Amino acid sequence: MRHTEFWDRMDTALGRASSRSWAGLTVLGDLDGRTVDEALAAGVPPKEVWAAVWRFLDLPRVMR
Repeated sequence: MRHTEFWDRMDTALGRASSRSWAGLTVLGDLDGRTVDEALAAGVPPKEVWAAVWRFLDLPRVMR
């Protein structure tokens, strides 16, 4: 998954106005206690980060 696809999914799930701030503020245990922004900056693949977001938000399976 490319970063652009990741951010498209984030925008769909949370809304464009909220997705960027949520990514910088919300700490996820599945990302070793990092935010989305921190995980991506550390080189965690976007697909892995999205899976963590998907689980955290309990999104519908169709959004996986």
